[in-house]
Amino acid sequence: MPQPICFMIMPYGSKSTQADPSIGVANIDFNALWDRAYAPVIKDLGYEPVRADQDTGAMIITQMIERLYFADLVLADMTIPNGNVYYEVGVRHAAKETGCVLLAAEWSKALFDVAQMRTLRYPLPEGAITDATAKAIQDKIRGPIASMGQGVSPIFESIPGYPTAVNPAAASSMKQVMAELAAFQGEVRAVRALPHADRMEKAKVLVQKYWKPPVTGATVLALIRLLKDSADDPSDWSWINDFIDKLPLDVADLEEVRETNAFALSNAGKPIEAIARLEELIARSGPTPERLGLLGGRYKRLFSKAARPLESLVSLNKAIDAYERGMELDLNQYYCSSNLPRLYRQRKRKEDELRAQSVAPIVVAACERARKRNVADDWLNATLLGAAFDAHDCDKAEELATEVASQGAASWQIDSTLGDLKFSVSQVEDKDTKDRLQAILETLNPAVA
Repeated sequence: MPQPICFMIMPYGSKSTQADPSIGVANIDFNALWDRAYAPVIKDLGYEPVRADQDTGAMIITQMIERLYFADLVLADMTIPNGNVYYEVGVRHAAKETGCVLLAAEWSKALFDVAQMRTLRYPLPEGAITDATAKAIQDKIRGPIASMGQGVSPIFESIPGYPTAVNPAAASSMKQVMAELAAFQGEVRAVRALPHADRMEKAKVLVQKYWKPPVTGATVLALIRLLKDSADDPSDWSWINDFIDKLPLDVADLEEVRETNAFALSNAGKPIEAIARLEELIARSGPTPERLGLLGGRYKRLFSKAARPLESLVSLNKAIDAYERGMELDLNQYYCSSNLPRLYRQRKRKEDELRAQSVAPIVVAACERARKRNVADDWLNATLLGAAFDAHDCDKAEELATEVASQGAASWQIDSTLGDLKFSVSQVEDKDTKDRLQAILETLNPAVA
């Protein structure tokens, strides 16, 4: 009698993790992870281990679906956000009521939806998978796999009677819920279509209309995103903070809500409180370029307003540290890297000018890549404008200034951009270049003259 089959869903080859170096490893040899850790455990449990990439040539989708359906057990490594892995997990969850176990390194951060599902964590101190690491992984996962394999798929658990005996009344009820959601999303789109100056009051009306307990996390997140895109001055950000303070604890604890709370606190004039919230969020949920960028921005504000030289230097160093960590996580994200050249030049340590010159091309390359991919980001042109100022490229700065001025951004976004450009101009030594950049700055806002 043939052995039962365990089908392994995982990346193969060496893959980047984009993890914070202080928490995880930069790259994982998934072939070594399979050979030295997973395959031996699967055999010990009495299964024949099968992995998709062992086929000759690429496996077509029908073959992959067949194996996901007919396999007696499926294991899925979720350590990195790999699209194929996530898709195949979804197929298995829809196909079989039990027999799917998620695994991941202890330090990894799953995407939001999967983070809610039970995951078997294993130690991974290095990505090459030494003998010691392989044994530690085997020891950690061998025992729990059998019991976790009996866990019910979230699809079967959420929809009683799935797939052939679903209650028609439940289907009707869910269609009504989706119709109501569609109406809500239509109202959100209508507010977003308004001129920026008119959005906040309309957004507040939607909050009053739809924020009625029991409120779903999805509705709250949609409202918070709308409020964040509509806020224009400190009083708006204070209103957002008051709204967040009234949320149920389980909703207020969502990562995006906590992130927005910190951002709003800063824009409401409370950068120290914002820093505390961001550091807590990073400690609990891990770093991202966005979070480290927000943290760097709060320290940058403290640096710009510090009354004493020592306080100014401490905040400057902390801002640079946060931005560097964010840049190292993902060079395609330009939020962090775009702030570094002028901060390096302000600090004036040995090699800081070389650091500024080396980071500048990274910023431009990331922005140009975003443009080619048609990334929707209101900050893209402003970031390129800042890079042009930092590079003292007056022709490019004139071209981009026209685009930035025509975007109709919120006043706080304009103020932030102008502050960075003014800072950059203050570091220019050549008089002709400085005068020309100053003139461009004045076309954006004569008040900065």
